[in-house]
Amino acid sequence: MMHHSNELYKLVIQAIKNDLSSKDPVHICLALTCIANIGTPDMAGEIGDEVPRILTQPDTLHGVKKCAALCLLRLFELKPDKFNHADLSSRLIALLSDQHLGVVTSSCSLIQALVSANPEEYKGCVSLAVSRLSRIVSSTDLKDYMYYFIAAPWLSVKLLRLLQSYPQPEDSSVYERLKEALETILNRATDPPKSKKIQHTNAKNAVLFEAINLIIHYDSDAALMVRSCNLLGGFLNSKETNLRYLALESLTNLAVSEFSRRAVMKHQETVLQALKNERDLSVRQRAVDLLYAMCDREHSGEIVSELLIYLEKADYSIREELVLKIAILAEKFATDYNWYVDVILNLIRVAGDYIADEVWYRVTQIVINRDDIQAYAAKTVFEALQAPSCHENMVKVGAYILGEFGNLIAGDERAGPIVQFRLLHSMFHLCSNTTKYILLSTYVKLINLFPEIKSDIEAVLKHNNQIQNSDAEIQQRAVEYSKLSEIASPDLLATVLEEMPQFTERESSLLAKLKKEKSTDCDSALIPLLQYQI
Repeated sequence: MMHHSNELYKLVIQAIKNDLSSKDPVHICLALTCIANIGTPDMAGEIGDEVPRILTQPDTLHGVKKCAALCLLRLFELKPDKFNHADLSSRLIALLSDQHLGVVTSSCSLIQALVSANPEEYKGCVSLAVSRLSRIVSSTDLKDYMYYFIAAPWLSVKLLRLLQSYPQPEDSSVYERLKEALETILNRATDPPKSKKIQHTNAKNAVLFEAINLIIHYDSDAALMVRSCNLLGGFLNSKETNLRYLALESLTNLAVSEFSRRAVMKHQETVLQALKNERDLSVRQRAVDLLYAMCDREHSGEIVSELLIYLEKADYSIREELVLKIAILAEKFATDYNWYVDVILNLIRVAGDYIADEVWYRVTQIVINRDDIQAYAAKTVFEALQAPSCHENMVKVGAYILGEFGNLIAGDERAGPIVQFRLLHSMFHLCSNTTKYILLSTYVKLINLFPEIKSDIEAVLKHNNQIQNSDAEIQQRAVEYSKLSEIASPDLLATVLEEMPQFTERESSLLAKLKKEKSTDCDSALIPLLQYQI
């Protein structure tokens, strides 16, 4: 609003400093509130030392401390690089032991922000946070901080989140105390409600879900993780949409842990029903994430089949991600690669417009690398190309595979050399230029595989539609391929157009694409750790 060299600005700063030095708590609180609401980075630099002094003075009133903690949080957000962590960390951590829960609540928000910037400096807060959480959980009457029969629920949530910034406590006595508090929270989740008010349920579940998040974060106690999984399973049939959503999200995180994976699998049927019957799109999406995370070799057939069925009616906004997940699962858990080929071709049939290039690239790579499925892949894609409506991505896959392995099915009159060529060429005029490039390369490959149809293919390559095409790439390919077929001897042609060599093994490009999509559309959902080499 004003430049820092402006005289009025200097007067405002001086007035705020005077109020901060006042003995009247009302004046101090008003000054702190002013800074928090209209403070600027310049103001943070000039008044930054006053606020920590007020916050950490032992004789400061509780109400003033609350304002000071939140004001300091705002100053840190305005100018984080000027914050002196080394001088203040021990005094700020000590605020977690303050007798007044309001001060602890405000300080917890401040410390959480500071920990994100400098976790090492504030690691001493773990033991104090555990101690405070334990006292809250074991308390039955906190006077002003009982919210619909729940003791300080919002402070409990803040403390649980703060603990998630650090690994499991190394001190066994601290961890045992924390474990006892977590067990108490889980036990209370099954107690009859003390109130029918929605506020009671919301507060109780807020603490429960944050406790489960901490258990997942530590990923070390099998008993706690299995108990968490069983509790979350009960929420899957809740009437509350939010509860179903949160339960699915938490189960997704539990599904990637070796301790709780088997317990999560017990809810597979319920999750499949949610996928079929859930009205809320976001909940269905979380069900997809959970099925993706829980899938294993034993259940992959059923899960992939259900996801394929869901794909046909899935919202258009999530189809591309769903296609990627189905393709990854089919490859990851395929024991029969004929089944894998069927799944990918079915994907193209159902959702051809949403098939990323990486999907059809990958299926061709796998077919080239596996001799045992090449004949089946050629036969299956040939049949798929005969469908009344064939998607362009199917043409790409068909052209590539038949160009390499069409000879493996040519013994059948119904799939003879000229039949394969005419089937592919019947779609040429309907395709984009990119697909035409692939088809032209396939045609010259077919000359090598089937010399008896060389004249038919050369006629196409030399046709004016190709030789004089406005697209330079089509024109170049047509000319070069026709000249190659004319001047090259059979041996030279066989050498130039020999079968593609096997691709080197590497991380799945599909998984890399899924990670990229998740990073650009981050909603705190995790990508299950299906790291593998293909």
